[in-house]
Amino acid sequence: MNKMLRLIAIGLVTLGFAAGCATTSEPETTVVSDDCQAAERGIADAKAAYKEADALGAAWRDTEKMIGEAEAALKAGDCTKAKTLAADAKSQGDMALNQYYLEKARFKYEQLKNTSGLTAEQQAMLAELEAALKANNGRLAYDLASKLEASLAAQRMVYSVMKGDSLWKIAGKADVYADPYRWPLIYKANADKIKDADLIYPGQEFSIASNPTEAEVSAAVQHAKTRGAWSIGVVEESDTAYLAK
Repeated sequence: MNKMLRLIAIGLVTLGFAAGCATTSEPETTVVSDDCQAAERGIADAKAAYKEADALGAAWRDTEKMIGEAEAALKAGDCTKAKTLAADAKSQGDMALNQYYLEKARFKYEQLKNTSGLTAEQQAMLAELEAALKANNGRLAYDLASKLEASLAAQRMVYSVMKGDSLWKIAGKADVYADPYRWPLIYKANADKIKDADLIYPGQEFSIASNPTEAEVSAAVQHAKTRGAWSIGVVEESDTAYLAK
């Protein structure tokens, strides 16, 4: 009888020990599983960032290699290493994208910063753009610069041609550009209505950009000063070349 009780006691202890082992090993299994899932997500995010940067020609050379190493580590079961490599690759992809958009935004800003006649809303956009550039937030700065460009492009006036007008005279008017050398801006914006820059007609209506960019103004003035003499009825080759730019 005593022997039987001892055997039963030993069996109970053994079962309890086995149950205890199963309980203590469960958290470790969960942690490993979480790391692997995190690594998979990280690799997917890194690939997306790399793909976007690569499409723009801005991807860093070793990012793709790092993603491959992360995939290999995951396949080998080293989920912690895979997760770390994936995070590093994602960081590289994000930095490459930020650098790309930051450079684009800075270029746009240089064209926009000296624009005259900005509305209060446009001035606020420009201030936001400057703040984003100062914070090195490339994507935000690029989006703000593009938004400001679109706002300026949409801001136009309509001018009705009067007897005695020429593109030179219209551009020189105080309420237009106050600079006759900017006439090519009107010509280019209304190329579908103007066959010969030297010949326009009363009653024609021209759409005129109120805030052309510095680059557009520079190109227009350069063309106006180097185009040559006016010649009615003849489309100058230099005019055709200007429109094609």
